[in-house]
Amino acid sequence: MSTRVTTGNHGGWPVVEPLTDWQDTCDTVHMWTQVIGKIRLELAPWINHSWGSTLYVSARGLTTSPIPYQLGSVEIEFDFVNHALRVRTSLGAERAFDLIPMSVAAFYDKMMKTLSGLDIHADIFTRPVEVEEAIPFEKDDQHASYDADAVHAFWLALVQAERIFTDFRARYIGKTSPAHFFWGGFDLAVTRFSGRTAPKHPGGVPNCADWVMQEAYSHELSSAGFWPGRGLGEAAFYAYAYPAPKGFAEYRVEPEAAYFHDLLREFVLPYEAVRAAGDPDATLLAFLQTTYEAAANLADWDRTALERKPPSQDPRFLSRRDDVEADHAGND
Repeated sequence: MSTRVTTGNHGGWPVVEPLTDWQDTCDTVHMWTQVIGKIRLELAPWINHSWGSTLYVSARGLTTSPIPYQLGSVEIEFDFVNHALRVRTSLGAERAFDLIPMSVAAFYDKMMKTLSGLDIHADIFTRPVEVEEAIPFEKDDQHASYDADAVHAFWLALVQAERIFTDFRARYIGKTSPAHFFWGGFDLAVTRFSGRTAPKHPGGVPNCADWVMQEAYSHELSSAGFWPGRGLGEAAFYAYAYPAPKGFAEYRVEPEAAYFHDLLREFVLPYEAVRAAGDPDATLLAFLQTTYEAAANLADWDRTALERKPPSQDPRFLSRRDDVEADHAGND
């Protein structure tokens, strides 16, 4: 299956259509990712803040990364280039089926049969999380759309976001998350922590146990992410702090297109403002940095102890890299 993607003048930053144009597909693929995410949640060890259940941006789509299973591992990947769901094991087995318009119930059935054919058992809780209408996967015939072009474009946007998020992560010495895809909220996120504990989270997320949110927000943090824009109508970047310090909403952040959304209680930067900028990378980094500073400065984080220059600008890193390259040259 071929895909058609429109990009601007900045290489890989694709045009992402308004969410209203691909809402049905977005909702369907969201539920598909929940099926796969719950398989990883069932089979993988629990890691703090639910990090053991997330997906990751790959060179072809979204992947679980290797999941431990018995004495080996299994990896499940959405291939958004050739539009297939692929399952691979460390024993060399591989199965796949095409991603085409199909209901969540049909996807769930195909996925479970695929695992069974590989002698893999995963007994998952089939009710989706973090959505108002939680239809069990095996009963969901409502969501059944798949616009390959729209999914491919959104994935390419995830590729760009993950690239910049990882650069931003590298500038922090303190505890920070990978750039990972949360299938509950259908968003890519990267989070920095101050090292201090936080007040107990009130919970209240639809179809999500309060203890999950309380564990996720057990420590003071500054988080940023990218999502299709449910509630906004367009793809966007976001940034928030927990707990939000006094004055957070009024803090001046960059770029000019960024604003504080009173209902969401977080800063928002439309994706199109980044894509159309003269330097999209610098524009997004400015948003990540200034929204982090809003949290860190107002809450008095120990920034000197927690931050460092980007590795590409750090003379210590550069000198070590030169030493390594010299060693390799001497061994040639």
